[in-house]
Amino acid sequence: MDWGSDLWDQHEAIDRHTQSGLDLLERYVKFVKERAEIEQNYSKQLRNLSKKYSRRGVKEEQDTKMTHQQAFQDVLNQLNDYAALRDQLSESMTLNICVELSRNLQELRQERKNHLCDVKKAQQNLESSFKQLETSKKRFEKEWREAEKANQQTERVQQDVNATKADVDKAKQHAHFRVHLADECKNEYALQLQKYNKEQNNLYYSEIPSVYKKLQEMEERRIRMLADGYVQFSETEKNVLPNINKCLDTISSTGRNINEKQDTLVLVEQYKSGAVPPADVEFEDYSQTVRAATSDNTAAHLPKVRIKQLFHKKNKVTSPDKNMPLSPEDLTRLPLDQRRRRLQEKVDDIQKELQRETEQSEALMRMKGVYEQNSQLGDPSSLQPQITQTAHNIARLRGELNKYQRCVLQGQLTEAGGGTLQHTHVSPDYITVMSDPSVSPSDNIYECEFDEDFDVDVPIGQCKALYNFDGSSEGAVSMHVGEQLSLMQEDQGDGWVRVQRANGDLGYVPASYIQII
Repeated sequence: MDWGSDLWDQHEAIDRHTQSGLDLLERYVKFVKERAEIEQNYSKQLRNLSKKYSRRGVKEEQDTKMTHQQAFQDVLNQLNDYAALRDQLSESMTLNICVELSRNLQELRQERKNHLCDVKKAQQNLESSFKQLETSKKRFEKEWREAEKANQQTERVQQDVNATKADVDKAKQHAHFRVHLADECKNEYALQLQKYNKEQNNLYYSEIPSVYKKLQEMEERRIRMLADGYVQFSETEKNVLPNINKCLDTISSTGRNINEKQDTLVLVEQYKSGAVPPADVEFEDYSQTVRAATSDNTAAHLPKVRIKQLFHKKNKVTSPDKNMPLSPEDLTRLPLDQRRRRLQEKVDDIQKELQRETEQSEALMRMKGVYEQNSQLGDPSSLQPQITQTAHNIARLRGELNKYQRCVLQGQLTEAGGGTLQHTHVSPDYITVMSDPSVSPSDNIYECEFDEDFDVDVPIGQCKALYNFDGSSEGAVSMHVGEQLSLMQEDQGDGWVRVQRANGDLGYVPASYIQII
């Protein structure tokens, strides 16, 4: 079964059906366009969301080592990649479906229009042939009636006794003419009828079936295009799903790789001061004259902290912003461990900058040599200001590097704009206990007769060496078996303790080589 043989008389139904099919194809194109716009808007909103919650702030916060904070930034980065994939999906839908189907839709509309015009033209030709047939038929009918009238008139003339022979002959000639004319009209009518039947058979058995078959093939192609559009709609999204799943898997992996224990230890590493809680304040018995001794004893048990900072609650230890220039004043406010770490970071930054300036200087010198060999490439003297500036920068950076390296090696900050940082052992004789009853408990009860920027190294205990240790490494101190040492800093988790020998030498020894007394 096909449209040509079974639907030859359903022209209007075929017209409506093919038009509705093209309308459906157009609706699908509009649907995909709107879906692509939704994906595009979704991608834009995801990008804005990722940008909104991306980390902002000082460099110290951006360079944090906490895994859960960095993981959130990784999630935002993956979300940004996810948005790019959604944008890619929108673009693929627009190009592979909308553009292609829109072009095919225009071709199908024109093809349908041509086929329907062919059917209409064939029907108009048949109608024109039918009109000619009707005209020849009516003429034949008219001429045949005239011929009959002429024959009847001839018979009446022959029966009339008064009619002459000439009248009879005239009537016969007229009748013969009419009959001959009627015969000619009959023949013409027969020819027109034969022609019309032939054209009618050709129309309904050849032309219309052929055109309707082409319309059926066109409809099948349209349906296949629509079906392929449905498949393409799915395949386009499937093509980006592996990358989307990769982003989602990365997010999942990021969450699983978070180390909560490590994150809590990062805070210790970042803010540990190396100080220990203050020792108990001993009872001062005013009934005995041991005030000075008590004062000395109390000061001797103070931990390694800045005396005024220990009791000034308003003077909080704060870390300087890494985005601000590193100054001695900022460093002197930091605890020892943080100060040492900041100095090392400053040394690393200066070394990186010095490396960049050195590479730039070498590049400028090579360029100057090329210009000197071929003056057409450039003027060598034009590079001299840059070479001079680069040399000045290198000299300045080397000076700063030497200064801060000495600070790291010596454990102190030499003069670099004012203020000094020294690890000086101060005798307890400099510390005076203020026992005046008028002093409020909330006020300072310790006053120092030295600069508040000095740190006081106070033993927190005594220990004995179990093994010999040569102390050849940097920052270490030698000891002998059985030697009694002052414990200055306990093990911070790295397996080393800080001790002081009887001769005043300070340094680190393995924690397993000593026994706390």
